[in-house]
Amino acid sequence: MSETKELKTFDTVDHIAVAVSDVKGTVDWYLKNFKCQVTYQDDSWALLEFANIRVAFVLPQQHPPHFALLRDPALFGEPKTHRDGTRSVYLHDPSGNSVEVLALK
Repeated sequence: MSETKELKTFDTVDHIAVAVSDVKGTVDWYLKNFKCQVTYQDDSWALLEFANIRVAFVLPQQHPPHFALLRDPALFGEPKTHRDGTRSVYLHDPSGNSVEVLALK
């Protein structure tokens, strides 16, 4: 008897955003201690790329801590276009966590 496995397509996590008090100091520490690279950095947030995930370091008064999933944000509301050309909608799960539904440019 042959066994057939159902192929499932899951959503992709694009990044996790962690609140920090000092973006530059946090980025410097991660670059010194781990193998990663900066893909974006300004005064209010930075994005580091690791082998299997990207991590954003954000100032909580500028960007909410969250995780971002790649999917069409228009399915969840009116997308906002960001300065890097990406579009997203922020949602809250039943526990109050911020979830960004993100479309890359």
